Amino acid sequence: MLAARHRLTEAAGFREVSRRGRRAAAATVVVHARPEAGDGPRAGFVVGRTVGGAVVRNRVRRRLRHLVAGRIEAWPGGTTVVVRALPAAAVASYATLESDLDACLRRVLPREAA
Repeated sequence: MLAARHRLTEAAGFREVSRRGRRAAAATVVVHARPEAGDGPRAGFVVGRTVGGAVVRNRVRRRLRHLVAGRIEAWPGGTTVVVRALPAAAVASYATLESDLDACLRRVLPREAA
């Protein structure tokens, strides 16, 4: 589970990172990151209706949240990341989501944090 202090919940935060942050895309996810956006490392998730019904969206969100929870402590302080799931995430395996997320994080985070 992602700790409350690591959750990005306000719309303004999502907007700021999505518009001004660095972006990397893979087949199942798009990752936006802004290195100096806040106090501690935080993450937010966007899983729209194009991914699937509520059950599918929640499963994808849980998988992504679990993957990020294991990596967020290694990010530099102040880094804010928004992970947006693409429709392919609905049928992707956990391993595929993990490899796509890691590839995107390597591209948007500083070298020592990715």
